[in-house]
This record gives sequence, C-alpha cells and structure tokens, in this order.
Amino acid sequence: MSRVIAMGHYQPSRILTNDDLAKMVDTNDEWIRDRVGIATRRIADNETVADMAAAAAGKALANSGLTAADIDLVVVATCTSVDRSPNVACRVAAKLGIDAPGAYDINTACSGFSYALGTVDHALGAGVARNAIVIGAEKLSDFTDWTDRSTCILFGDGAGAAVVTATAPGEPAGVGPVVWGSVPERSEAVRIEGWRPYVQQEGQSVFRWATTALAPLALQACERAGVAPEELAAFVPHQANARIIDGIAKRLDIPNAIVAKDIVESGNTSAASIPLALSKLVERREVPSGAPVLLFGFGGGLTYAGQVIRCP
Repeated sequence: MSRVIAMGHYQPSRILTNDDLAKMVDTNDEWIRDRVGIATRRIADNETVADMAAAAAGKALANSGLTAADIDLVVVATCTSVDRSPNVACRVAAKLGIDAPGAYDINTACSGFSYALGTVDHALGAGVARNAIVIGAEKLSDFTDWTDRSTCILFGDGAGAAVVTATAPGEPAGVGPVVWGSVPERSEAVRIEGWRPYVQQEGQSVFRWATTALAPLALQACERAGVAPEELAAFVPHQANARIIDGIAKRLDIPNAIVAKDIVESGNTSAASIPLALSKLVERREVPSGAPVLLFGFGGGLTYAGQVIRCP
C-alpha cells in the first residue's frame, strides 16, 4: 500500500488564447468556450516532454521533503514522447540526479496517470520500491494539426507529478484500489498514428461514451476504497471537455466535492491533466490534507482508470 505525499506541476510560459486561434482557423472565443469550456492553453516551444516532466517532478520532490537519493522508482505516463529510447523516465532521473531507479514509461493516453499510479501502488505494496515519482507529461502541440478547427482548439502542453511512498504496516492506505480497463473495439475513436501523426478523434462518439459509461466505473473506485460519493472532497477527472466533466460529475452525485476545471486555462493535456489539476488544488489549499479525492482518467485506446487517494 502507498500514499501520495506531495504534488508538483509545470506549464510552459506561452499562452495561446481562443482569439489567437481565431486568427489561424475559422473559429471564435464564444464557440470554443460554449462547446468545450476552454479559454486558454499553454504551448511549449523548445521544451521537450522530458523537460516538462523533470520540472514538475523536481517541484514535487522539493515539496515532499525527500531527496533524489530517496527515490527508487520513476514512472512517466505520456503518449507524446517523440523519442522511443531512452525513455522519458530515464531522462527525468538523469536530470534530477536520481541514481539507479526503476524507470519506465506507460502509454494509455489520457488515462495514463491513473494507470501509472496504480502500477506504482502495486510495486510499493509488493516491496520492490520504497519511494516513487509518478508523472504525467505531454507535448500535444507536436501532434496537433493547426489547420483542423475541430481538434486544434483542444490541446495544450504541461506536466504534473506526485511523490508516492510506501505505507508502514498498520498505516491506512492513501491510494485506493485502481479500477482500470479498456474498450479496444473502439480504439479508432482517438488516435495518433503513423510517422507524421496528428491527433484525430471522433468527438461525438467519445462524448457519448464518456457521459454515459464512465460514471458507474468511477463509482466502483469509490466502492473499492470504501468511500461514499458524498464523502469526496474533490473530483479530479481527465480534463477533456467541460461538458464531459459536468456530465460525469452530475451522474456521480457528489454534493460536497470540488470538481476540478483546469480545462478552462490549460486545455486538454492528456496524461498530464489529472496531476496538473490536482497539484493546483493542493497548491491553493482548496482540499484539506487527508481528504478523499477521486481521480478518473479516460481517453485514447479507449482506456479508463481511476482511484480514490487521500489528498497530500
């Protein structure tokens, strides 16, 4: 068993507004806000996925009170790393001076952070590691067709990270059992394929799936953690679309929970979106330490994953 003890996040400095996009494609601020709820997104210029991942991880490590010498596992969730080898996790470890950790990347697209957190929780519970850094990092601007008005309005770049430590015997778990799965027969709904790939998606199909099929799965994560929906202090879903977030939250019936809406200022950052949004809630102290928070990611694959954690 394990618990999250600190968060950190990083976003590039360049802000791309809806008005900026209106100069590039046939769209406007009102239409974008109404359809997907996004006002701005951050775009990386020279920064790589590894640069952003390391910046977020460095902040999380500093907030944890641990040092690089304490970390023995680094896991990065990403679907936008251009380089296949070395992996992003090894580059993060090198940048932070972490010596000889287990290091791997995981790609389940937008559900990646919850998948990664689940695998790390299992590793720490099995005793093969003691302290880990789990990162979601994406540079979706590298894979965005800036002439396609249906997709270019959605995506942004950034990274979020969590430091996770094994719990002592008898100590309550701070990361609940993961609920994860996939719908492989619908893998064409969101895709980044080929050697010169752009993000392509069947927006209406994904919207219907997300707003009808996912709430019961998110509730399973609450049940496995022994937490009633009304006990949740926050709900941090993948920041895909404001209307999807609202639809899932309504079906969950979580009257006392803050619902993360980082989508407004950050856009859809795929695997980075959950840790990015959660880190901001923690930084602003909007959720009490130790309070239950439901994380739930979903997207390309189609895949989904979620768990209840105790807020660091």
